[in-house]
Amino acid sequence: MLGAITGDIIGSRFEFNSIKSTSFDLFGRGCRYTDDSAMTMAVAEWLLDDPNHSHVVLEQKLVKYGELDPDAGYGGKFFDWLFNPTRLWPDGIRRPYNSWGNGSAMRVSAVGWMFETIEETERVAEISASITHNHPEGIKGAQAVAAAIFMARNGSSKDEMREYVSNKFQYDLYRTIEQIRPEYDFEVSCQKSVPEAIIAFLDSVDYESAVRLAVSLGGDADTQACIAGGIAEAYYGMPDDLVSDIGYHLLPAHKNNILRLAENSAYRCHRGQFKRCWRL
Repeated sequence: MLGAITGDIIGSRFEFNSIKSTSFDLFGRGCRYTDDSAMTMAVAEWLLDDPNHSHVVLEQKLVKYGELDPDAGYGGKFFDWLFNPTRLWPDGIRRPYNSWGNGSAMRVSAVGWMFETIEETERVAEISASITHNHPEGIKGAQAVAAAIFMARNGSSKDEMREYVSNKFQYDLYRTIEQIRPEYDFEVSCQKSVPEAIIAFLDSVDYESAVRLAVSLGGDADTQACIAGGIAEAYYGMPDDLVSDIGYHLLPAHKNNILRLAENSAYRCHRGQFKRCWRL
């Protein structure tokens, strides 16, 4: 999960200032914690607090983390879903709005760490998406990312991950970032950004290169780096220097949430590193 948040923060300053290169400083002016990280935290807290995985509690968590920073960069319709539901529905009751946007995929990383089977992982990923993104592509994007994280943390090879995700979700993962980059543009749909983010991981050699490759596409940089970073953390782990650096961008409540997930899921493999790097 921290890999997703780190990718979001690194990619944040390139979201509307595209760069078609892997050569850039990881952190600089304009780096910030965006809606991707906020909603990732919300989903993690939902998993920890609600064993029934209900939409009622998930809605509470999404709204709670949205209200902590309303200026985190939410898309227009999701912003209204969070803060002004009467603009969408006269009765003000929040409902799914058939979105195929990549917001469902960027917030799902904690689901990939929480369960013991890929079937349960994909089932809960669908719940996490469908509260807003109930379009089949929105659900598929969340499931594909969660499944990739599940497989990465359980020792699957990249070839196994590529084959499973390609066959199950009908994504073309038999391309390279070098092939995609020249013609790629800003894209927020799951179907045209999630496969590319997964390919950034597949083409990488370590965590940092996965994030650099995702940003270098020149698209929705924070979200694609968030997705690629979440998978890369599960496969490679996180470098100590990045764990330390990202600590300066997190509130104590965020760190506590990450440590809670580490105590109550397979994410425990990172707990000691986080506590050491954050001097907790």
